[in-house]
Amino acid sequence: MLADAIATGLRREAMAVDVAYDGAGALERTGYIDYDVIVLDRDLPKVHGDEVCRRLVASRTASRILMLTASGDVDDKVEGLGLGADDYLAKPFVFVELVARVRALGRRSAPALPPVLERSGVRLDPGKRLVTRDGGEIALTKKEFAVLEELMRAEGAVVSQEDLLDKAWDENIDPFTNVVRVTMMTLRKKLGEPQVIETVPGVGYRL
Repeated sequence: MLADAIATGLRREAMAVDVAYDGAGALERTGYIDYDVIVLDRDLPKVHGDEVCRRLVASRTASRILMLTASGDVDDKVEGLGLGADDYLAKPFVFVELVARVRALGRRSAPALPPVLERSGVRLDPGKRLVTRDGGEIALTKKEFAVLEELMRAEGAVVSQEDLLDKAWDENIDPFTNVVRVTMMTLRKKLGEPQVIETVPGVGYRL
């Protein structure tokens, strides 16, 4: 229940979230998916959260690990961080603090990016969640913003539909859905003329 509640809350913050309910499932997912941040409960069944953390650190994962625990004692925090976790949060916690910590770890998981992205007259400010074109502000939904951000970060390279689904949505999305195409249509309309998003048939999109 806690895992599902956290996942729902993070998705509402425009994050793509996968869920594993035990340590074995967590190790399986992290074995083939590169996550920016892993929110890891210490009290996982099958494979304990501490062991999951040890294996992840031993694999030299680039993912940042935020450990959740029922205990907020200093000794437990020291032990959790000693396993290689990047941050530590005791339950119960305030959800906005969890979001802030996940965002902070996410910023550390990737190479530094310019605070503001600009291309073809479009200006995107990730911090302020603001998009403008030729000085005029454009109101975008969270998904439209996430898609546009991925296209701009590609710096002219083609971004596949699969990559957009992976970055802007999550595992619950149907890989054969037309949600990317529909989102791209509305995004192009909002960005106006001349069109700046190009469709590369059979490959993906680029800006």
